Amino acid sequence: MSASYEVHGAVAVITLNNPPVNGLGYATRKAVAEGIDRAEADAAVKAVVITGAGKAFSGGADIREFGSPKALAEPNLHSLIAKVEACSKPVIAAIHTVCMGGGLELSLGCHYRVAAPGAKIALPEVKIGLLPGAGGTQRLPRALGVEPALNMIVSGEAVESQLLAMVPGQKLFDKITSGELMSEALDFAATVIARHADGSPLPRVRDLKARHAEPDAYFQFARNMVAAQAKHFPAPLRCLEAVAASVYKPFDEGIKAEREGFVALMMTPESKALRHAFFAERATSKIPDVPEDTPRREIRKVAVIGAGTMGGGISMNFLNAGIPVVILEMKQEALDRGLATIRKNYEGQVKKGKLKEDKYQQRMALLSTTLSYADIGDADLVIEAVFEDLGVKQQVFEQLDAVMKPGAILASNTSTLDLNRIAAFTKRPQDVIGMHFFSPANVMKLLEVVRGKETAKDVLATVMALGKTIRKTCVVSGVCDGFIGNRMIEQYSRQAGFLLEEGCTPQQVDKAVEKFGFAMGPFRMGDLAGNDVGWYIRKRRYQEKPHLRYSKTADLLCEMGRFGQKTGAGWYDYAAGKRDAVPSAVVVEMIEKHRAAQGITPRKISDEEIVQRLVFSLVNEAAHILEEGIALRASDIDMVYLTGYGFPLWRGGPMCYADTVGLYNVVEAMKRFARNPLDDASFWQPAPLIQRLVAEGKGFTD
Repeated sequence: MSASYEVHGAVAVITLNNPPVNGLGYATRKAVAEGIDRAEADAAVKAVVITGAGKAFSGGADIREFGSPKALAEPNLHSLIAKVEACSKPVIAAIHTVCMGGGLELSLGCHYRVAAPGAKIALPEVKIGLLPGAGGTQRLPRALGVEPALNMIVSGEAVESQLLAMVPGQKLFDKITSGELMSEALDFAATVIARHADGSPLPRVRDLKARHAEPDAYFQFARNMVAAQAKHFPAPLRCLEAVAASVYKPFDEGIKAEREGFVALMMTPESKALRHAFFAERATSKIPDVPEDTPRREIRKVAVIGAGTMGGGISMNFLNAGIPVVILEMKQEALDRGLATIRKNYEGQVKKGKLKEDKYQQRMALLSTTLSYADIGDADLVIEAVFEDLGVKQQVFEQLDAVMKPGAILASNTSTLDLNRIAAFTKRPQDVIGMHFFSPANVMKLLEVVRGKETAKDVLATVMALGKTIRKTCVVSGVCDGFIGNRMIEQYSRQAGFLLEEGCTPQQVDKAVEKFGFAMGPFRMGDLAGNDVGWYIRKRRYQEKPHLRYSKTADLLCEMGRFGQKTGAGWYDYAAGKRDAVPSAVVVEMIEKHRAAQGITPRKISDEEIVQRLVFSLVNEAAHILEEGIALRASDIDMVYLTGYGFPLWRGGPMCYADTVGLYNVVEAMKRFARNPLDDASFWQPAPLIQRLVAEGKGFTD
């Protein structure tokens, strides 16, 4: 059942019933339209109330139909709203919990709106690169006022109903309830029936005027602000122009302008990328052989091994979610430093007004520390965050195996090491899983969840659900060296090194990639993470994969002690207490000497070549990862790079970007790179998956 119809005295109640958020799919729209017709035909019915079942009025369009013929099938949302608006009997929207997108647009087509306090009200379409396409840009400014409506539409953020009801002169809500919503909505309907007993016309939002005292000056100011803040995204400016049309044009002309803007945005690569990311994020939780109803283990207490940067950041995630944490270290000084860092992070949030003092105290009260493994045995989950060395991990997991209670989940934060070998250090490999947090762990959204060959399904289901609790985007990875993200970034970093040898400077490479949209170029990223980390991994690679070639510039840098920001010198120079990356003459001299020693004559390299070599190296390695089953789907790889590695959101991730460029063109570029004698020709052999997709005329997202 997508919508139910009941009669309460003289009032017909149409209840949207399309879980989980009463999306306005075809069946739901059809049922609401039929309900309106039924009410019109029943002389005993004098008014209609539309509400939503469960925990939403309506979240808007049904994303399961997005892009399908059903999304446009009649009655489409425009037709349904017009039908509601034209109903000869008063229609009241009874709004609660969630009223967003098309749900809000439907309510604006009703004659009256009654809302429960705390209902989240939003037109979030801008977040997927679109504008509200069913009259939202025309009706909300008329009902709420131009400035607050524009703020909501351009930001896409939700505002609680009782706050909107306080906007001077607003006609969005006729009543904010103080008790039970439906009871008060039915009472309000009775009042409305009496009000219109004389046949007086029903109020329509479309008949209101959208006014501003100084529209020209206001919209020009808004254009300047939006252009500066959303330079890579066309949707916010399009939203602004549609709202301006509500002021300058009659309603029907404004609707036409809105529609033209919506259609134009649908075709932009930015909107396609944002829509891809929207669906990709929701797909990450879908694991084919682990159904949603898989039983989960209860996590009431977490232990973290290691009070360093990662251990402290990991702990904060659980404290923020109200889950008690005990941190274990080998020395009291290390515990004291870790605890001080956590306090400093929270106190910084308090000073900025992002965290209330009482919340800070509550979180710290959930934290305890210990120097003894015996004190953590009752934890439901333990996360190891110690030095990235297999021997060190072995010592930790052997001790955890000895002290942790049966059924406890044993997790490693390893970023590259073999999780199956780590699991083998215990007698319970089914309880072992990888939880690879990204630094800073209390800020970064990505959590790579590494599934070992013996990891139990309930362990995987538990960790995926827990990831949502701590507000992470969880992506499942199989076991390989570096998993998804770091395995790909190794090829990216190798290409960055080759570019230095061939003629680039670190700042030229970084600027080209940052202009493309990365949050940070490879050399600034190395300085931030610590160049010694990569050095340690390369030393292991030289033993395990002697055929794999690297530029020696990164090793030479580390031999100079230039590990990055933590030592005040890396690929760049850093002034004490500052993070500004200053080009280093010493580094340039080192690179030039290395080129000369290798007999390399530097050449001028374009920004286009820099970007293509770095990004397409990610794409080619990712295709191998997909073929090997390390990642479940191409969109999972995109989510890793969007949430963990600073890939530009408006490009949708490396796989989405490759599809946008066209895989045929990607392969042609790879052929060019393979002819470069100073590059690694074997790496640029396109992965078999890419070759197959090109032959079939398909892309990764197909």
